[in-house]
Amino acid sequence: VDYVSAEFMKCLTALVKKLAKDGTDFDMQIISGTLVYIARNRIARRTIDEEFTHVLWLDSDMRFSPDLFRKLSDDLDEGRDFVSGLYFTRKPPYKPVIFKKAGYEQINNGVKPIAEAYYEYPKDRVFEVEAAGFGGVMMNTSLLSEVEKNFGLPFSPIMGFGEDISFCLRVKELGKKMYCDSSVKMGHVGQFVYDEDSCKEK
Repeated sequence: VDYVSAEFMKCLTALVKKLAKDGTDFDMQIISGTLVYIARNRIARRTIDEEFTHVLWLDSDMRFSPDLFRKLSDDLDEGRDFVSGLYFTRKPPYKPVIFKKAGYEQINNGVKPIAEAYYEYPKDRVFEVEAAGFGGVMMNTSLLSEVEKNFGLPFSPIMGFGEDISFCLRVKELGKKMYCDSSVKMGHVGQFVYDEDSCKEK
């Protein structure tokens, strides 16, 4: 069932008002009723075709500050191509949805997919990660273009991973760096809002 949480809509409305007040040129695209990776590929294609400079990916079950766009945009302006905010899973064990290690591990009969959560992440600063969920990520369109040029559809799932980690593995293969800004604190909306503070209490 397609639905958008009231918490997300409240945050999105505040974000849009702030962008308009600041005179930021932006557009929004919402796609529903299809598989997530197909929706992300469609948005990626439009972002490239219409020559946007960067794209902010937001999942509809997130809570965030109206300053989210400005903070992540500032991080990109410092020479980065990809920066995620910080949020946590909604199921125990509650984990940050950023990864210290992502890829494949050699085993006896082949390989095993691994995505090691970054539990002891640096607090309130920007640091490198090997992958991140796409609940709140901003990236330069040039990175999308490069991934598409080298791999085809950027969000098509790779064996053992969702569309978000699959994209990150392609970025990693290109030798590009990805980051998280742990000062950009987001909440994951569920039975209640799961965030850095509430997940530490559990």
